[in-house]
Amino acid sequence: MPGGGQCPDCGSTELVEDSHYSQSQLVCSDCGCVVTEGVLTTTFSDEGNLREVTYSRSTGENDQVSRSQQRGLRRVRDLCRVLQLPSTFEDTAVAYYQQAYRHSGIRAARLQKKEVLVGCCVLITCRQHNWPLTMGTVCALLYADLDVFSGTYMQIVKLLGLDVPSLCLADLVKTYCSSFRLFQASPSVPAKYVEDKEKMLSRTLQLVELADETWLVTGRHPLPVITAATFLAWQSLQPSHRLTCSLARFCKLANVDLPYPASSRLQELLSVLLRMAERLAWLQVLKLDKRSVVKHIGDLLQHRHTLVRKAFRDGTAEMEAGEKELRGRCQGPEQGKEEVASSSLDLPEGKRPASPTPLLPPCMLKPPKRICPPPPVSTVTGDENISDSEIEQYLRTPQEIKDFEKAQAARQAARSVSNPP
Repeated sequence: MPGGGQCPDCGSTELVEDSHYSQSQLVCSDCGCVVTEGVLTTTFSDEGNLREVTYSRSTGENDQVSRSQQRGLRRVRDLCRVLQLPSTFEDTAVAYYQQAYRHSGIRAARLQKKEVLVGCCVLITCRQHNWPLTMGTVCALLYADLDVFSGTYMQIVKLLGLDVPSLCLADLVKTYCSSFRLFQASPSVPAKYVEDKEKMLSRTLQLVELADETWLVTGRHPLPVITAATFLAWQSLQPSHRLTCSLARFCKLANVDLPYPASSRLQELLSVLLRMAERLAWLQVLKLDKRSVVKHIGDLLQHRHTLVRKAFRDGTAEMEAGEKELRGRCQGPEQGKEEVASSSLDLPEGKRPASPTPLLPPCMLKPPKRICPPPPVSTVTGDENISDSEIEQYLRTPQEIKDFEKAQAARQAARSVSNPP
C-alpha cells in the first residue's frame, strides 16, 4: 500500500497487508514492523465501518449452556420422569428453569439453591396444572431442606411473576393417604390394623372438609390436619381395637413422618366433634370425652352440616339472650330481678350466663400474646442541669424564695457593672 502511510520505525512507505489467520495486519515490507492490526468482525456492516466486536459476541459464547445449567436441565427432566408427569409438564418445567437461570441472582447462587431450583420449577408446573404434588414429596426426592426449598419457591414465583393456584385439598388427601402402608397385611402391620382404602379415604375427606368448615385449615399447612383426620378416620372404623393406639404409633405403622403440629390439630378436631355431639339428641345423654367421641364419628359426620350450623346459631342466640338480660337489668332493677328469678340458669346476680365458644379461627380465639417492651430506665444522679423555669418547683419555703430573688438581683447588678453602657 504505497502512499498509505509510513512505518513508525524506519520511516518507509512500503506498507503491505498481510493476512494472519483471520485477522488482517498492515506490515512494513522493509523492516517487518506491524503498523496496525485489523479488527475481528462478524457482519459486513461491521467490516465496512471497522467497528470492534468482542470475542463473546463474535463466537456466540452467551448462547452456549454452562455445565451447571445443563446438569440442572437434566435433573428437571429426570424428576419429571420419576414422578411420571406428562411430556407437556416436562417442557413447561424446563422453560421455567431456563427463565430463572437467566437472572444473575440465580446464576450466582450457591449449589444448594440451584439444586432446589429444579424441584421448584417442577412443583410450580404441577400446581398450575392442578396435579397433586406436595412440597414435602419433592424435598424427600431431592434430599433438600424444607426451609430452603420454601424460600426459593417464593423467590422464583415472585421473580418470574407467575400465578400459582393453591393445591386442591381433596386431591392432596388422596395422594397423601395413598402412601400409607395400612391397606395390606404385612409383618409390620397386624391384621386388626389393616383397613380398606376406599372407606378410609371417604371418611378422611369428610373429616378434612369438617376441619375446613371450622377454620382449622385456613392459613395452616395442610399435612398436619390431614394426618390428624386420617388417624381419627382409621380409629373410628374399628374403635374397639384401635382406641389404644397413639398418633405416633399410627404414623410408625403407616411408615410416614409425624408432623410436629399434628397433635395440636388432633386436639382441635376432637374439640369440634365434642361440640357437635352436644347438639345431637341421642348423644346428649352420654358423657362423652375426647376418647369416647371417636366411636360416634360416623353419626356426627352424617349430620355434620346441620350440627355445625346449629352449634353456631345456638351460640349466637345464647349470646344475644345474655346481652338482653344484662340490658334489662340496667333499665329496671325490679324487672331484672324478676327475669333472673324466672330464668332457668339460676345464676348469681351480676354474672353473665356462659355462652359456647363462637365459631371463629383459632388465631382469633387464642391470639398470640404481645410482649410489652420494658419501660426505659432513667437513672437520676443529681448532677443534671436544672432550667430556670424548673427551679421554682424545688423552692418550698418563703425564705428560699427571698434568697433566690436576692441572688437574681445580685447577678443582674454584677452584669450591669461589668458591662457599663
